[in-house]
Amino acid sequence: MRTKYIDLIDQTFDFPQDEFSLRDDRLLFHGIDLMRLIEEHGTPLKFNYLPQISNNIQRAKGWFREAIHNIGYTGKYQYAYCTKSSHFSYVLDEVMKNDVHIETSSAFDIDIVQKLYENGKLAEGKTVICNGYKPVKYIDKVASLINEGKLNVIPVVDNTEELEDLLEKVDEDKVINIGIRIASEEDPKFEFYTSRLGIRYRDIVPFYKSSVRDNPRVRVKMLHFFINTGINDNAYYWNELTKCLRVYSDLKKVCESVDTLNIGGGFPIKKSLAFDYDYPYMVREILLQIKKMCLDNEIPDPNIFTEFGSFTVGESGGAIFQVIHQKQQNDREKWNMIDSSFMTNLPDTWAINQRFIMLAINRWEENYERVLLGGLTCDSDDYYNSEQHSNAIYLPKFDSEQPLYIGFFNTGAYQETIGGFGGLKHCLIPEPKHVIIKRDDDGSVITEVFSQEQTAADYLKILGYV
Repeated sequence: MRTKYIDLIDQTFDFPQDEFSLRDDRLLFHGIDLMRLIEEHGTPLKFNYLPQISNNIQRAKGWFREAIHNIGYTGKYQYAYCTKSSHFSYVLDEVMKNDVHIETSSAFDIDIVQKLYENGKLAEGKTVICNGYKPVKYIDKVASLINEGKLNVIPVVDNTEELEDLLEKVDEDKVINIGIRIASEEDPKFEFYTSRLGIRYRDIVPFYKSSVRDNPRVRVKMLHFFINTGINDNAYYWNELTKCLRVYSDLKKVCESVDTLNIGGGFPIKKSLAFDYDYPYMVREILLQIKKMCLDNEIPDPNIFTEFGSFTVGESGGAIFQVIHQKQQNDREKWNMIDSSFMTNLPDTWAINQRFIMLAINRWEENYERVLLGGLTCDSDDYYNSEQHSNAIYLPKFDSEQPLYIGFFNTGAYQETIGGFGGLKHCLIPEPKHVIIKRDDDGSVITEVFSQEQTAADYLKILGYV
């Protein structure tokens, strides 16, 4: 009878996979022995495997390069990183090795851009796409960046008033290259009909005619399109893309300067060992749809920008916890308690029932059992179960004499910023130790500690006791 944890994984999924393999009953992630990492740094532990960031950027560039060549697409492709997914310096350092551009979302983002430029990591002439709603401080910093004239700054206009505010702050001898964001219609299952961000479809051409066409200080370069559900092969995505292309065509016919279509982010990342997404097919189909629109309307193929955030950094991250206790609460439910909290350290599992890949790190050769996972806070919502997971959770049987470690993988996007890295946590659960994993030129693994686990002294200082 096949009742071991390794049998369960082997029967349920194709295993091993590119990033996951097994050696002597221990899980390897990109060839890294995670038990060795635990032995060196303990748990709870967060980590980022930086080579995966560059790997995903280069994969996406390759898909677009191949599709452009195969279908005879005449526009150029540019990769921009969406900084809101992870602002950490180690992430941006790795991202900028790959000849990419930057997309910002807030005033403080501009300070990061300036640091990258000052340190020689963002080259002169690179594009900075300034997205999002822009309060006064954001407008001021965008204007300052334009006035400096070192970078190709494209503020994406979220509403008609933003352009007026920019014109007041930007030097009169400067031409402002703007983008216009489309207020796309939301998924039919969503709570409201139209995105709060951007300008309505039917208002874009009139806005150009009334506020831009006769102003020599402004030039429209980009139309920006993004939907919250991401890039998926379904009727909703293709319908919204078609409407976007119709607007681009109408705008291009009256505005010669617009030459770039920004299709935003939204490439999914692997959240299950059963993940199956045909990236090359989607890239090819998107470009074919754009090219067909251009042929039908006798306009040039636009340059393409993407702003991949989660896709860039998500698959680099992971979190490791120890199962420290098991509670049998009724005849059917066994609770495995971890040495951290889901709500505070993997907040998307609590806030939006996000799924991540979850695997045991050791004891694969032992029998398994069905369990629920509980966090350390006193909040009843601090758990991870089949609602968040792709199905019921099975792990090697709990044994108080043999420690069991579990890993959550592809957690590298948003979790630290949403969880408030370095700040207060619910029930004062500490921020885990965080390590960065690199490889040197000969492929050897290099591990660096980015931050230590929070201490009581850290919290007392934040709370004003010392």
